[in-house]
Amino acid sequence: MGNLCASFERKPVPAKQRSPQHSSNVQQGLKSSRRSSRIRPSRSKSDDSMLQEHALATAILFGQHQLDGGASFPFNRSVPNSPWPKKGQYLPSSSSSRAWSPADPLFQPHQLVNQEIKHDDLETNHFVLVHGGGFGAWCWYKTIALLEEGGFKVTAIDLTGSGIHSFDPNGITSLAQYVKPLTDFLEKHADGEKVILVGHDFGGTCISYAMELFPSRIAKAVFIAATMVTNGQSTLDMFSQQAGSIDLMQRARNFLYANGSDHPPTAVELDKSLSGDLLFNESPCKDVALASVLMRQIPFAPVLEKLSLSEMKYGSVRRFYMETLQDNAIPITLQESMINSNPPEKVFCLKGADHSPFFSKPQSLHKLLVDISKIPST
Repeated sequence: MGNLCASFERKPVPAKQRSPQHSSNVQQGLKSSRRSSRIRPSRSKSDDSMLQEHALATAILFGQHQLDGGASFPFNRSVPNSPWPKKGQYLPSSSSSRAWSPADPLFQPHQLVNQEIKHDDLETNHFVLVHGGGFGAWCWYKTIALLEEGGFKVTAIDLTGSGIHSFDPNGITSLAQYVKPLTDFLEKHADGEKVILVGHDFGGTCISYAMELFPSRIAKAVFIAATMVTNGQSTLDMFSQQAGSIDLMQRARNFLYANGSDHPPTAVELDKSLSGDLLFNESPCKDVALASVLMRQIPFAPVLEKLSLSEMKYGSVRRFYMETLQDNAIPITLQESMINSNPPEKVFCLKGADHSPFFSKPQSLHKLLVDISKIPST
């Protein structure tokens, strides 16, 4: 969701342990973030049309997967004359914002980091993935494929009004309503069977809310470029600390007033012409195309809601944070501020990752998730 709440105007939201070389990585990320915006290679209208077709094909397949009850879905389907991977192959890796080519190398088996995982030694092998504002369960398609390849169980949630959930985001009036698909899942989850809860972007606020309600069913919580609020704080409060610092977000966001201009905003919509540089500045063009046809409006009421988080419940869940050093939406300075205000157990760095590491650095993200799953219970 990024810093969409900064300088809101009406118009027609110290770490206990850090991974090695954390400080140097952050400094390198800060230097890189000051570079001028990349110039993306130009594409012809036919190229854009092909990317849109591929994005739509993936969207349809993912939607069918969700409707089928979330059965194992390897994401290796292909469309006629498509350069997408065929059966038995993996998706192209993501490492830069250059234009994607059909000649890009595919994942090779020896590159996968999920080999030789002893699941019996893990506290849990079940990941629950929670998307950020405007995204949906579809954004995790690479992460789902890699985790399931390694034998993990994965559940990707569509929050209310997101992904294939049909509810109008403008009609969402509370955080509880927005997070209901997640809390319903955890409420029905078998007692004694814990999960690793993963939140991206505004999904960080959502998993914090769930941690307060169901601490005994969550083994670990992972925040990926995510909002990590403190007790009594709203997402808007947190973003207000960086008010006016992100000009790109100021230009990209557009407040919607479904109840009339004399009432508070009901949702936020991002300008698709600017969202690429804001959210996907290091991601492959095919994933930017996918997002352009699947991203939805972001409900505004949940952003305003202050959370009540107790040390006994929320504080009992082990937390981990993944920093994204090339993030233009939630900058590293804001990520560091959240970490210092509410220190997690450990901080990891995703070098070269933009705000959407599931697109830009899927293998690095996958490796860290697996590493976190291996951390023994205390």
